[in-house]
Amino acid sequence: MVLHVTNRLSILETKINYTFSNQQHLTLALSHRSSGSINNERLEFLGDSILGFVIANELYQNFPKISEGELSRLRARIVKGTTLTEVALELGLGEYVLLGPGEKKSGGHNRDSILADTVEAIIGAIYLDAGIDAASSAILRLFSTKLKELTLEDAKKDPKTQLQELLQGRKLEVPEYHILETLGAAHNQTFKVRCDVVLKDDSLLETQAVASSRRKSEQQSAQQMLEKLLERGIK
Repeated sequence: MVLHVTNRLSILETKINYTFSNQQHLTLALSHRSSGSINNERLEFLGDSILGFVIANELYQNFPKISEGELSRLRARIVKGTTLTEVALELGLGEYVLLGPGEKKSGGHNRDSILADTVEAIIGAIYLDAGIDAASSAILRLFSTKLKELTLEDAKKDPKTQLQELLQGRKLEVPEYHILETLGAAHNQTFKVRCDVVLKDDSLLETQAVASSRRKSEQQSAQQMLEKLLERGIK
């Protein structure tokens, strides 16, 4: 039996541990642009800004001795799309997103980018409904596990950044990343990526990696390239 829309929204409110004074805010947050001209894009913009601020403040308080750059890298780990998608999956958010017929048919309920954007839109909706304190509390609840798992190791530069800075320091061209292959259904894809680096003698180094996201594949191929360059004494 299909639940009444109000009941479905109430179930989602229980999952996020927040009850809207105006449930239309939540409905709007769940409305993907494919569902019509009235959609969640503006709420997503608002929620993205609030999320960044709240996470930045939490990290500033919890890591009083680390640098601005390290704080930025920690924040990036929390507010990145893959983390937002993980939060959405924990909530089972896909079944609540309102999509147009075409997007629904193509598997939009399971698309990472749509799920991540909807999380941000819900944050924006909570802010409109009850203000910054309510939005902040919701963010800290939703991301509590992610925040607790952070360590100073996470503040280190990621392999792509390390590789780019190494090459720039050697006055070499920045690396290029190419998607060689995308496999699997939209909700369960793997990406094969190649990283290319040209040395001063014009020789080309290549590494390849396969992972569940383009970002992971690029990071893994960058890490392999760092190791390959180290073998050549370039560090």
